[in-house]
Amino acid sequence: MSMHRLAGITLGVPDLEAVGRYYEEFGLRRSRETEHELVFSTTDGGEQLRLVPAPFRRLVAVTIGVDDPDDLGRAAARLGRAAVATQSSKSTSDGLAAVEPVTGVRFELAVQSRVGQTPEPASPVNSPGRIERTAARTPGILREKRVRPRRLGHVVLGSTDVEATSAFITEGIGFKVSDLVGGGHGAFLRCSTDHHNMLVQKAPVNFVHHSAWQVDDIDEVGRGAMGMLEDHPERHVWGLGRHHAGSNFFWYLRDPAGTFSEYYSDLDDIPEDAIWTPEVMEGARGLFNWGPPPPPSFVNPEDLAALMTGAHTR
Repeated sequence: MSMHRLAGITLGVPDLEAVGRYYEEFGLRRSRETEHELVFSTTDGGEQLRLVPAPFRRLVAVTIGVDDPDDLGRAAARLGRAAVATQSSKSTSDGLAAVEPVTGVRFELAVQSRVGQTPEPASPVNSPGRIERTAARTPGILREKRVRPRRLGHVVLGSTDVEATSAFITEGIGFKVSDLVGGGHGAFLRCSTDHHNMLVQKAPVNFVHHSAWQVDDIDEVGRGAMGMLEDHPERHVWGLGRHHAGSNFFWYLRDPAGTFSEYYSDLDDIPEDAIWTPEVMEGARGLFNWGPPPPPSFVNPEDLAALMTGAHTR
């Protein structure tokens, strides 16, 4: 796969500073700012979140890292052949951009270096018949440093036409299908070895559902979420739990614009040459394997009606 990572996203938000403060508390580092944008970095992935003004919350752009200009040429050829190609695509020597026609999201492919991650020392685990830690507390409960996401993992996009949006992303951009939600309700797609870098889900209006940020392990998922909720219990959305699609631990929170943000760890990895058969998931299996049941507001965020009312301005 010539694509190797989800390099970044651009979110449009009504209140730059309020949303910016939230993501700083979430653990991202504010790396650049102007009157009209705020840019945030992860510890391993570099600048991966850009906030720009918008009258309502929306996913403005997705950036995908590729290895070299030849990869851009192949992507341009795919877009040219695909029935979903748009007239708004353009290519340069170091990048390519094309707008997905249903949601209006701009997909940007850019030549970038691959990200290497230095693993944290594994915490010794005690389990039946296997004792790795004796006369000591697990390091996971002794951590005091602030939780900081290692990198951006995926973004979830609600589309009024899942089939068309998914076709653009797979046939045009070049993502692969990892799993499907039954009844045409969603598609988990990847542009790297991560199980998914995007989920396109069926929705009554085009909108951004959530972004997901990798942390080291389940302790960091819990510590990160509890830290965010300490003075703001209203931020809680759903968690702690474990998904079936991707297998990752999760905890979801809500930013001031209404977009969810997820701390996750232990996501499935699918090497490029692996034999992987997408599963069609039905019912709760499409949402989670264990954990509390998702609240209705997770499936249908509370501001969807307002977003639908303003859909004519998109």
